[in-house]
Amino acid sequence: MSSAEAVLDGVTPVQAPSRPWPVFWVTCIAVFLVSLDSTLLFAAFDTLRAGFPGVAAADLSWVLNGYSVVFAAMLIPGGGLADRLGRKRVFLAGVALFLVASLACGLAPDIRSLIAARVLQAIGAALLTPASLSLVLDAFPSSKRAIVVSLWGAVGALAAATGPGLGSLVVDTLGWPWAFYLNLPLGLFSLWKGRTLLRESAPAAIPRPLDWTGMALLIVGVGSLALLIVQLDSPLWTRGDLGIVGSAALIALIGFVVWTRTAKTPLVDPALFRNRTYRYINIATLVFGVAFSMMFFTFFFFMTSVWHFSLPHAGLAITPGPLMVMPTAILVGRLAGRLGHRPFLVGGAVIYACSGLWFLLVPGTEPHYVRDWLPGLLLSGIGVGMVLPSLSGAAVAHLSVTHYAVGSAFNQATRQIGSVLGVAVTVLLLGQGVLLREDFTPLYMAHVGLALLTGLLCLPVDTRPKRA
Repeated sequence: MSSAEAVLDGVTPVQAPSRPWPVFWVTCIAVFLVSLDSTLLFAAFDTLRAGFPGVAAADLSWVLNGYSVVFAAMLIPGGGLADRLGRKRVFLAGVALFLVASLACGLAPDIRSLIAARVLQAIGAALLTPASLSLVLDAFPSSKRAIVVSLWGAVGALAAATGPGLGSLVVDTLGWPWAFYLNLPLGLFSLWKGRTLLRESAPAAIPRPLDWTGMALLIVGVGSLALLIVQLDSPLWTRGDLGIVGSAALIALIGFVVWTRTAKTPLVDPALFRNRTYRYINIATLVFGVAFSMMFFTFFFFMTSVWHFSLPHAGLAITPGPLMVMPTAILVGRLAGRLGHRPFLVGGAVIYACSGLWFLLVPGTEPHYVRDWLPGLLLSGIGVGMVLPSLSGAAVAHLSVTHYAVGSAFNQATRQIGSVLGVAVTVLLLGQGVLLREDFTPLYMAHVGLALLTGLLCLPVDTRPKRA
């Protein structure tokens, strides 16, 4: 057996608990809140500006960007900590930090306090997210892995997709602090039940030292890359500033690759990337992450700027698409366990491309929601429900128990970087004051192209069950 096959052998030596579904729901509550917070504030920017008068828009943007940069940078180290220190321990610590930071966000007296609390919130999110998936994988037998990972991915996709709509409603009626207070009751329930229901993972006892050098290089590399992306269109950053940050990202990421190949116990086992399926899935995740975030940001810009919907009205109008994600993911997860993920990744990517083509060709300047918008929205929800959970499922389909957290965290970090890039590109193209219908054409064309590229990248993926 090769080293790559040893890492991706899919053997789970830990006996699954007799009641695994409560484990799933307790951990997924926390993941839902994390994914919700990653997009919920997209709809609250103007309200935040009113809540902090006199604060420059560039400073205010760090309420969003600070979370995105730190979350992307800390995901893989968070997965490494979960694999080394114990998944339950790291999950509960992440939930606790996320809740304390959420409360601090709502109570923040000034913009600096709010940004600092958002950074802490992102660290908590990066700790609990990969640990959550690891706990779910530990709880279920391998025969149920495809369906539960699809559902786990669907929970995150549903939350991210409904975040802007829910955020517009909550912020418009209760004020921006409630975007953070919403986390408290569900998060406390997850923390309370998790202490008694969750079981510590066997890998916590493996005497492997933490790769502090690898963690530092990865945090600097991924954090600098995300920072570079979000500041590309900033008028306050010169080309020299961007060059310094870009150089830091390149040097740190190259250093991480070199270190990983030479270290005795690296944070990320290089054998993971010698597996063709895992390699292509992560590239496809990056591409689809860009397309996914571009789509929802573009929806809001179109609804409010071209059709002149109010923010709550726009949020309600977008809701039918996300509602298609969960039932689609349930069906796909059941079938993927027998057929593998490739048919649904490729087919879902084509459907998602068709939704982009619909928005490119059909909606005009006059609002005809049911006729011109709803069909494309439903297509996009079906496409996301097929692709996004399947990307998560295929990434962990053959991971060994000792690499659950860090293997899934790398995939999630890749998606997060794609999301940061998609938001940055959308703001760069649509950030001007007055928007016309033709301003959306390049983004819809990119939507179609990225979706088709995702499908092409998934053609080599093979997660079909191995025959005895």
